[in-house]
Amino acid sequence: MEYFSQIFEGIASWWFELNFTKIQKRALLAISGLVILISIVIVVRGNTAEISAPPVVVTEIQAPQIFIDVTGAVNAPGVYTLSANSRVIDAIKAAGNSAPGADLSTINLARVLADGEQIYVDRAITNSKGIRTTSPKRSGPININRATARDFDSLDGIGPVIAGRIVAYRKANGPFTTIEDLQKVSGIGVAKFAQIKSKIRI
Repeated sequence: MEYFSQIFEGIASWWFELNFTKIQKRALLAISGLVILISIVIVVRGNTAEISAPPVVVTEIQAPQIFIDVTGAVNAPGVYTLSANSRVIDAIKAAGNSAPGADLSTINLARVLADGEQIYVDRAITNSKGIRTTSPKRSGPININRATARDFDSLDGIGPVIAGRIVAYRKANGPFTTIEDLQKVSGIGVAKFAQIKSKIRI
């Protein structure tokens, strides 16, 4: 308490010794009071004002798309746009699902699709009694993307083992792009490929 009394006495002594007229002292008091009042208002408003966070802008990233041609035993053959990393089963569903009598056993439904490829769904062949039979023997060049293991086995120099490898490779990696891709299958070298080249097609 004594400390504040000393401060007050010091301010009073300074005020009376100030070489100002009464009008100047009043003006000084008015200005000081105004400054203090403005300072209080600024502090109060600064503490009560709400701080709004900047708006969050959500940017939607569109996944890349691929085009797939679905044909054969499906309900709605055609070219479809799918998202990247789609699988064969997604393409077949986009084409209205497989048609009655479709044979999906030769297709790897879980394989990831590549842009621009064609998915061909074979039809199961049945006889007059409704019993499933093998494909009839083909007279012309066989389509290596649609041929069965029996079809490949009918080629000169291709036995049942290599025929099975061809079908397994196609099922795992997708359709062949060129007939030369057949050489990627184990057991088909340059000489064997030259032997069957005229009997195969895409």
